[in-house]
Amino acid sequence: MYPDVQLLIDGAWTGAEGGRSLEVVNPASGEVNGTVAHASRADLDRALEAAEKGFKAWRKVSAYDRSKLMRRAADLLRDRADGIARLMTLEQGKPLAEAKGETLAGADVIDWFAEESRRAYGRVIPARAEGIYQLVVKEPVGPVAAFTPWNFPINQVVRKLSAALAAGCSIIVKAPEETPASPAELIRCFVDAGVPAGVVNLVYGVPAEISEYLIPHPVIRKISFTGSTAVGKQLAALAGAHMKRVTMELGGHAPAIVFDDADVETAVKILSANKLRNAGQVCISPTRFLVQEGVYAQFVDGFTARLKAAKVGDGLDAATSMGPLANPRRVAAMDAFIGDAVKHGAKLRAGGERIGNKGNFYQPTVLTDVPMEARIQNEEPFGPVAVISPFKGFDDVVAEANRLPFGLASYAYTRSAKTANAIAAAVEAGMMSINHHGLALPEVPFGGVKDSGYGSEGGSEAIEAYLNTKFVSQAGL
Repeated sequence: MYPDVQLLIDGAWTGAEGGRSLEVVNPASGEVNGTVAHASRADLDRALEAAEKGFKAWRKVSAYDRSKLMRRAADLLRDRADGIARLMTLEQGKPLAEAKGETLAGADVIDWFAEESRRAYGRVIPARAEGIYQLVVKEPVGPVAAFTPWNFPINQVVRKLSAALAAGCSIIVKAPEETPASPAELIRCFVDAGVPAGVVNLVYGVPAEISEYLIPHPVIRKISFTGSTAVGKQLAALAGAHMKRVTMELGGHAPAIVFDDADVETAVKILSANKLRNAGQVCISPTRFLVQEGVYAQFVDGFTARLKAAKVGDGLDAATSMGPLANPRRVAAMDAFIGDAVKHGAKLRAGGERIGNKGNFYQPTVLTDVPMEARIQNEEPFGPVAVISPFKGFDDVVAEANRLPFGLASYAYTRSAKTANAIAAAVEAGMMSINHHGLALPEVPFGGVKDSGYGSEGGSEAIEAYLNTKFVSQAGL
């Protein structure tokens, strides 16, 4: 049974003031799963008051005890993974195996940050005079406002939530209204593990209204946002006007570079699987496939065959390899991108159409010979569409990889250590994975450069954004 999802404010699960709610739709059937509470301004004020109170209490809890509580939450998430995964598939559409994998990976993220909380070290700086102690102390920045998207309902919340709690911060999570049940169950694990009232709060509503109220509010000291570049720039500007610390994980348009000397079969296998992951609705999804001329035809044929063979269907069906798009907006976006590309002369090698008239199913699509003026060469498609283009030499592919203002993920395939080192150094991106897909593990940095944002939501770097650095210089009396 899909629940009617509530807010969490000051340790209590509650409906919105006035009883307002929004419908949650199953993207595979178009039917209504249930409802989610829609927070009012009064609800946000209660959440802010709770977060302020929760921070005062949580910052006094030792890192050792914070870590133990977080590990209990991770264990609960693992125990409940099957039920949570089913909720995620019902509301987001991804295959059940992907949903369970995301849930279990979320537990690993919690465990990682639980350990990082015990290692947020300061340092002692050697002094210039006898009797002077120079200390660097790390302190929690304060209450956090976190804004997360619908494509990974647990993954996007758990990184922000875990980093904040590990550092000693309280948090208000504005989770996605389209996929509210799975993040609510994630947060329930923390509540059931014993997190004090007010430390974690959960709200839903109109994203713009909530962000415009929470970000400038004096209680909030740190903002973390995952979403589009356009919205991220607006929120970063709002935060900057109030001198709030910000982490931004924004859009991408990841180049996937295949050199002549690559293992083409391996490249086809890995890149096609990652193109179809979550129906291409992934910020680090490979989108611009740049293939050297000598292996271009081989790659196009192999990649196209794999996408044509994909089983598209309801994520609850064990045979499904790609579920529906998350909402009708993505279907319309795919039609617009592909139609524009074909209009400009692109060749449609596979897919290009919606499947049926029930749910948001779309054919995996391959485009070649796409002119640079086509929208899809310049805008993130965020769907199951691959654009494959040939290139001549190293300098040509570097120029194309760096042409756009985005710089999140990038990929390359080559058997040459020299080429691997050179391409890793030349591509302007926050992340590069060579000859495999090795991004987004809890222990490695995750973030972009240029218009893809700044800051990291993974690795030892992630907790730093939730900590203030204080310098203390003390002389003996």
